[in-house]
Amino acid sequence: MVAAREASLAHIVITGASRGLGAAVARRLAAPGRRLGLIARSGAGLEATAADCRSQGASVATARLDVRDAAAMAVCLAGWDAAAPIEAVIANAGINGGTGPDGQPEGHAAASAQIAVNLLGAVNLIEPVLPAMLARGRGSVLIVGSVAGFCGLPDSPAYSASKAGLWAYGEALRAAHGPAGLRVTVVAPGFFRSAMSARFLGGHPFELPVEAVAARLVRALLRGEGRAVMPWTLGAALRGLALLPAPLADLLVRRFRFRIAPEG
Repeated sequence: MVAAREASLAHIVITGASRGLGAAVARRLAAPGRRLGLIARSGAGLEATAADCRSQGASVATARLDVRDAAAMAVCLAGWDAAAPIEAVIANAGINGGTGPDGQPEGHAAASAQIAVNLLGAVNLIEPVLPAMLARGRGSVLIVGSVAGFCGLPDSPAYSASKAGLWAYGEALRAAHGPAGLRVTVVAPGFFRSAMSARFLGGHPFELPVEAVAARLVRALLRGEGRAVMPWTLGAALRGLALLPAPLADLLVRRFRFRIAPEG
C-alpha cells in the first residue's frame, strides 16, 4: 500500500529546501522517476540540496523565492504544474524570532515576519495548487507545524501563533476537501538538531536528530496520515498544559522558558 502510494507521488514541491529539515526531507524523497520542485531563499544551500537529490536519480527544478511573495509563488507553481502535475506539496519554510534577552517584546517587524513566512507562506504554496488537485480528485498536502502551536511559549509568541494557525489551517483543509480526494497531513515536531534549534538557549527536551524527524515526516506523507506529533511525549505535555486553568498553565509553561539567540 505504502509502496503504491510512494510511486504515485511523482512530483513533489518542498519549501525551505536549502537546509535543515527541508533539505533532509528532499534527500529522503529523492529517487529515480521522481520530480522534485525545491523552493528556498538561499541559492547556495538550494543548489547543494538539488545536487544531492539529482545524484540519487531525481529530476529537480529549483526556484529561489521568498514564500511571502504570493504572486511569484503562484507563477512558479503554475509553470511546474503545467510541465508535470504537482501531486504533493510540503509547506516547510519557517523562521523564528523570540523575545529579547530581558523579556522585552519581539517587536512588530519580527512578529509579523514570522507569521508572514510560517503561516502565509504555507498558504501561498498550498492555495495555488488546490484547484488542480481537486479537479484531478487527488493530491497530498503536508504542513510542518510545531508542538509550540499547542500551547503558546512565553519566549516565542509570534512563532507559537504561526504554528497554531498552521495546525488549524491543515485540520480545516482536511475536513473540507478530504472527501474530494485531498490528503492533508499536519506534523508537529518538537526540538530537532538544526541551525534554528541551536539558537534556542537552555534545555532541548526530547531533542531528535533531523534525519529521524525527516523519516517520520516522509512516512506520514506516504501513508496519508492526518496528523503526526514527534515526540508524542512533548506534544502531550504541551497539549495538557493548554487544558489547565490559565494561572496554573502560565506558571508551568514558564518552566519551559528558553532564550533565542540572535541570528548571525
